[in-house]
Amino acid sequence: MNIVILAAGMGKRMNSDLPKVLHPLAGKPLLGHVIDAALSLSPSKLVVVYGHGGEKVRTAFAQTEPPIQWALQSPQLGTGHAVAQAVPFLDDGQPTLVLYGDVPLVGQATLQRLAEAAGADDLALLTQVMPDPTGYGRIVREGGRVVKIVEQKDADPQTLQLQEINTGILIAPTARLKTWLSELRNDNAQGEYYLTDVVAAAVRDQVAVNAVHPLALWETLGVNSKTQLAELERQHQRNRALQLTEAGVTLADPARIDIRGSLQCGRDVSIDVGCVFEGKVTLGDRVKVGANCVIRDASIGADAEILAMSHVDGALVGVNARVGPFARLRPGTDLGPDSHVGNFVEFKNARMAAGSKANHLAYIGDAEIGARVNIGAGTITCNYDGANKHKTVIEDDVFIGSDTQLVAPVTVRRGATLGAGTTLTREAPPDVLTVSRARQLTVPGWQRPVKKR
Repeated sequence: MNIVILAAGMGKRMNSDLPKVLHPLAGKPLLGHVIDAALSLSPSKLVVVYGHGGEKVRTAFAQTEPPIQWALQSPQLGTGHAVAQAVPFLDDGQPTLVLYGDVPLVGQATLQRLAEAAGADDLALLTQVMPDPTGYGRIVREGGRVVKIVEQKDADPQTLQLQEINTGILIAPTARLKTWLSELRNDNAQGEYYLTDVVAAAVRDQVAVNAVHPLALWETLGVNSKTQLAELERQHQRNRALQLTEAGVTLADPARIDIRGSLQCGRDVSIDVGCVFEGKVTLGDRVKVGANCVIRDASIGADAEILAMSHVDGALVGVNARVGPFARLRPGTDLGPDSHVGNFVEFKNARMAAGSKANHLAYIGDAEIGARVNIGAGTITCNYDGANKHKTVIEDDVFIGSDTQLVAPVTVRRGATLGAGTTLTREAPPDVLTVSRARQLTVPGWQRPVKKR
């Protein structure tokens, strides 16, 4: 099928310089959600009608595969006028589905049902029954059959009592749609060319008009304000949380989780409150995530534990590892099995092998750490000389005392011990103690200064 996505609106009520369809929902632009839904149907042609925001919108989706066809709507004279801009790209031999860039949660299953209702020759509408339909176009039926759609501003009091509304999403035979679009008039309350008028044209031409309801009300809700955006965000997160719990994940509170990307969980995973998952995250079997963690583009191995308030970004965490609380793993971190990274410890572009520990108040950057290493509190790798980064290598079974500075590039050989307070600038040999600190001095008769009266 052909799919046309209308994404030209300004979104005045958003009160923002960002084009409405680029506002994020679950970390992805609104339009991105609609494009994903469209691509799930494997369309032969995908056309996005853009206008407000122009090149910003096109640039945001320049890498989409397969490539999008772009149709400019300028000026913006209504939904019918918008679809007409896509006409040159449409294949007459395929039906055309119309979607909206600010209706982000419409699902693949609902769209497939709509396509089945249309078949090759009929027109199918996605409609909804709402207790309060204010603001929506009303579906008018005669003898149970849809005969037309009347917009709110053009409706008489009797029509305003109707509760079945038009969501705007429809699918129609393309050759006929092109004819109906060419016949649209703008003699209405808004002076616009309404796409909804093609329904009356279809009835006139004796084309069946079939109505399909979505599987859930929230699928057809649009975004016109930051309030509506926030409401849809929470709905989307509730949906994701339900999917997780149905799959066996334990959530301390399903209302307090945010997934802004993909989250894949093994068996018996548990997630405490306030956690945020961004990008692509994988949690292995029996992983435990403590409260208020942020995990982005990371893989956490089976039986690992991420304690409260930790940030894991672009990192690999090994089987049975323990991270946090208040730890930060930055991109390029790779922790081996049974390793520990404790409170107020930061890793960046560093590998640490099995059984090694950095439990307190350390910074480890651009480092290669072997197995069974103990890194004492206050240890830092001095990896940056003001212009370039340098590497620290710590071999297996090393013990590093507290408050040690490793001035890279430097190597600590296997089994070495560094005494507390050492500033290491040369290689530390294996299996011996290396220490560098000033000699301790006691000054007899020294008096501590006192404040003057």
